[in-house]
Amino acid sequence: MPPQRQLVTQLLQQWGSANKEALDELMPIVYEQLRRLASKCLRTERSDHALRATALVNEAYLRLVDAEVAWEDRVHFFAVSARLLRRILIDHAKAHKRGGGAEKVSLDEAMLVGPQATGGILELDEALQRLAAHDERKSTLVELLFFGGLTYDEAAAALKISPATVHRELTMAKAWLHRELSHGLS
Repeated sequence: MPPQRQLVTQLLQQWGSANKEALDELMPIVYEQLRRLASKCLRTERSDHALRATALVNEAYLRLVDAEVAWEDRVHFFAVSARLLRRILIDHAKAHKRGGGAEKVSLDEAMLVGPQATGGILELDEALQRLAAHDERKSTLVELLFFGGLTYDEAAAALKISPATVHRELTMAKAWLHRELSHGLS
């Protein structure tokens, strides 16, 4: 394991053991990657989206600080962070929808379902919930890769499966989501 990844894992474990100084040391190390993840998530949002990457990371940070999680390693941290970023975007979309606007998100065609699929983050969330009811691991895999920005190898490690299984299951999840989201557009 590269030294920085090892350091992140050590700091996460220390933070999980109630060492608050470890959190202070950890955040500058992981901040840029969290910001890149947030930027990636926001790239698929509409251009006038109220949230910016920094605000999204700050909101995630506030929620992470209060989280009581037994951190396993760096991959586990970013997997939880991915789920948290998704939850924040969904909460924001719900609040925006209540305010009257319809939030659109164009899914990354290489990552998910193809160029014709445009739908709101809420529709994506609902489709991922239906997928989770059908196959939790495939839903989690999409979340880790799309929202979390994990690599195939990192997602494989987080889910304790092989990278080949990641590829196979992602292919099936993409097809399933494409069908679900396409039916919503008809």
